Amino acid sequence: MRIKLLTPLLAIFLTASTLTAETFDEYLTGFDYEERQAMKIKSAEAMKLYASGEAVFIDIRFHEENALWNFPFMKSIPLNELPARLGEIDKSKTIITVCPHYDRAEIARLYLTMKGYKSRYLTDGLLGLAGYLRGDVAKETYEELEKK
Repeated sequence: MRIKLLTPLLAIFLTASTLTAETFDEYLTGFDYEERQAMKIKSAEAMKLYASGEAVFIDIRFHEENALWNFPFMKSIPLNELPARLGEIDKSKTIITVCPHYDRAEIARLYLTMKGYKSRYLTDGLLGLAGYLRGDVAKETYEELEKK
């Protein structure tokens, strides 16, 4: 499964006209355990960063997916629109990319990283975030966001 996912990811980035081979080569050459950890974020930490104003969520699912269920505090930019909509993303914040699991979120994170953004992907995905944001946590989060 991991190999099947990795091959399309590499193909996307090696053939994308917006990325140079040198830039991607440099990223790969510098990739280490620290970067492997830094690129990931779980729901609890992501929500703390968001609540503190240090991060924004980018939901990269397609319009149809977002129309059926969404998180109102997230910005929706479908993955296939990301190159054309980079100007909508605040470069001074950590960008947390999300999708139901994490495959498309990781593609978006790598793209944003190559474009100079500080970005991470939500490892537990929107499904994990929905599980995290329930009951008392949902109430507390809602109240905190209402204060903004």
